[in-house]
Amino acid sequence: MTRAVALVRGPVSYVWIALVAFTLLSWWVGGDHGIASVRIAGAVVLVVAFVKLRFVGLYFMELRDAPRPLRTAFESWCVGVCALLVVMSLVML
Repeated sequence: MTRAVALVRGPVSYVWIALVAFTLLSWWVGGDHGIASVRIAGAVVLVVAFVKLRFVGLYFMELRDAPRPLRTAFESWCVGVCALLVVMSLVML
C-alpha cells in the first residue's frame, strides 16, 4: 500500500469528509432549503458549527491525545458555549 492510499484511509481523512458534509448540511439548513422556522434553522446551524469545532479541535489540533483536564476543558467549553448560544438564539429571535 502506498503512502498516499494510507493517508486517505486514515481517521483524519474521514473527519475531513465529515466536516465537508456538515458544511453542506449547514448551508442547506441556513439557506432556506428545508426548515420553515428561522429559530430552529439558526439553532441547527449553531449546533453543526460546534460539532465541526469539536472535530477540528480533537483531530487537527490533536486534543484527543491531550491530557484529560485539557480535553475536558475544551469539550466542556464547546458544550457550554453552544448551549448558551442556542438558548439565546431561540429566546431572543
